[in-house]
Amino acid sequence: MTNRRDFIKQASMLVASGVVGSSIFSSCGGGSASSSAVKKHIGLQLYSLRGDVGDLGIREVLKIVAQMGYVNIETAAYANGRFYNIEPAEFAKIVEDLGMRATSSHLGRTITSDRDDDMAWWNRATEAHAAAGMKYMVMPWAPFEEAEDANIDNVMRYAEYFSGIGKITGAASIAFGYHNHAFEFQNKIDGVPVYDLLVENTTTHVFFQNDVYWTQVGGYDPVEVMKKYPTRHKTLHIKDERAIGSSGTMDFKSIFEQAYEIGVRDWYVEMEHEETPQADVKKSYDFLAAADFVR
Repeated sequence: MTNRRDFIKQASMLVASGVVGSSIFSSCGGGSASSSAVKKHIGLQLYSLRGDVGDLGIREVLKIVAQMGYVNIETAAYANGRFYNIEPAEFAKIVEDLGMRATSSHLGRTITSDRDDDMAWWNRATEAHAAAGMKYMVMPWAPFEEAEDANIDNVMRYAEYFSGIGKITGAASIAFGYHNHAFEFQNKIDGVPVYDLLVENTTTHVFFQNDVYWTQVGGYDPVEVMKKYPTRHKTLHIKDERAIGSSGTMDFKSIFEQAYEIGVRDWYVEMEHEETPQADVKKSYDFLAAADFVR
């Protein structure tokens, strides 16, 4: 299975060696969306259908997603000023013509030895995301997973880096966020989770996209995390073991109630597995569309 860590590590190694540019990073809704979808505001992270994007092409996948009823999408393939190799304004029009909006993007560049070049990369990315009308730019992974990387120096280095990126995107009225996995909660420094250290040492230019499933896998209650940091959450990833609602272990009612209470309005379904992605993306939409706790 393709995962964010392996993809980003591979890309970072190629960048460092000068083999490729550093703008290839990926994440971890023909027909208008239905009126219930518009009312429900249901979003999808396109990483969920990454295999289909490769096999069918992004235009066909967008048609499929729109027909399911999704209205917001979060992209997972920004590179060199383009989305899925399409110019920003054109990509936005393709999405809008299908009755959807591209509101968020997963992209990333880990810290290199050239900070000026790092920030120049983010400046260019911000220009592209502004041209596409994006509201959020989210980094889906950073090197805190391995024990040797879960140290205070690395955490503080990335906290400063994230804060700097947030200033750049904020100047274009785009919010910059970081997406968690389980390891930011599992790895601790003097008993404090890496997640808490990141929140507490970044400026308010940085928000945190709570992946509710990975938070729970990491041993924490996503509702309590949102309560602890009510002003630092702008978007969520709604996730389960497979299709949303399939495991019976996620308390989505409480998650949505808390998210609405702290002002979260944008959230995206995401599938990690690649066995039956289209079927589970559709089942997830149907579950959320029918849920009375989802607006």
